Amino acid sequence: MAQSTPPPQPAEGNPYAQQPGAAPQPTDGGNPYAQHPGAVPPPPAPFAPAPPAQAGSNVALGLVVAVVAALVTAGIYGAIVGATEYEIGYAAVGVGFLIGFAAGKLGGSHPVLPVVSAALSLGAVYAGQLLGIAMIGADDSGMSVTTILTDYFDLVTKSWSEEADVMTFLFLGIGAFAAFSGAKKAAA
Repeated sequence: MAQSTPPPQPAEGNPYAQQPGAAPQPTDGGNPYAQHPGAVPPPPAPFAPAPPAQAGSNVALGLVVAVVAALVTAGIYGAIVGATEYEIGYAAVGVGFLIGFAAGKLGGSHPVLPVVSAALSLGAVYAGQLLGIAMIGADDSGMSVTTILTDYFDLVTKSWSEEADVMTFLFLGIGAFAAFSGAKKAAA
């Protein structure tokens, strides 16, 4: 009769320790990323806090604010032109910057906001200049500004065209640039 040999005893009470003279046996199916018993686990990955909430996804709010800012600044710019009877180019830059800043601050860093802000700036400065011309015409004629804008709008635009010069278009462009850069800076 053959004598059976007792199974090898684990080294120092560890049933998974390699026995003397035995080839290592993978118990995890050969997974190189499996954690082996007895191995020191790696330290846990540091917790990364969630990034702060940005308004980058709130494009609709940015667009609405830009339109409201364009309407308000057009009215203010028109009142300045009407009161002073001068086209103040630096005010056009302020109009553009305010529109862009408001859009970028509340709308975030969406790439459409600076472009829309620049376009709205052009419209707001133009509308403000038309309003200023209508206010000057209302003072001269004794009619209301509303009457001049509704009944004589063609004369107002003709007057704007006659008075427009290189500086008018330069400040329109600078105002649009100020709106574009204001939206970029506010979102940063």
